[in-house]
Amino acid sequence: MRKIQPSGQPTPKGHYSPGIEHNGLIFVSGQLPMDLETREPFAGDIETQAELALRNVEAVLKEAGSDLDNVLQMTIYISDIELWGKVNEVYARVMGDHRPARAIVPVKDLHFDTKIEIQAIAAVGI
Repeated sequence: MRKIQPSGQPTPKGHYSPGIEHNGLIFVSGQLPMDLETREPFAGDIETQAELALRNVEAVLKEAGSDLDNVLQMTIYISDIELWGKVNEVYARVMGDHRPARAIVPVKDLHFDTKIEIQAIAAVGI
């Protein structure tokens, strides 16, 4: 088992790792729409938040030697079901033709008043 901490990303304040690689899989912890340069959450429009969260997932995957094309499953948490359509548009653009298994789960509140959090499971070394 190997802990994944992308260079340039802040070390989590909570008791977790951004990613864990084990037996050819990488498990990516929930990624918020954080601007990695300012290290601040982005609380603006959902399209930008979705893109930032997906790119933060991608950063963890790249550090582990994987990428978005190797994602097997994603879980997307959104603060309002009404955001589903806009999130889906950004997701489709970023993911391209790749269509991993996915769930979109509406929840009441997310940390830092963000509107989205994304976790993933991907293959490594393919």
